[in-house]
Amino acid sequence: MSEDNPCLTCGACCAYFRVSFYWGESNEAPGGIVPVEYTEQIHQHLLCMKGTNNHPPRCIALRGEIGKQVSCSIYEQRPSPCREFNVYELDGSPNGRCFKLRGLVPPATI
Repeated sequence: MSEDNPCLTCGACCAYFRVSFYWGESNEAPGGIVPVEYTEQIHQHLLCMKGTNNHPPRCIALRGEIGKQVSCSIYEQRPSPCREFNVYELDGSPNGRCFKLRGLVPPATI
């Protein structure tokens, strides 16, 4: 991530959503990478990041102060929902959920 990436200061998504994913992403499964000690079981086939199943949610891997400076302590090992949630969609359009969480209006797309 570049230094101008809002994900380095925001962190709102890490303190808003339950981050749930297939158990096979945990490092207890062959090829899994998410540290199992950072997860909790939802049901037989589904895990979530600890802290995100609480109210209010806050991912256990989130470090820092939301809106000031944040980072993910397991960035290279984060689960697929975290890898897929970006400021912009794959087609370059703004991710409306991200902008809404930050209290912003998405920029107009051309």
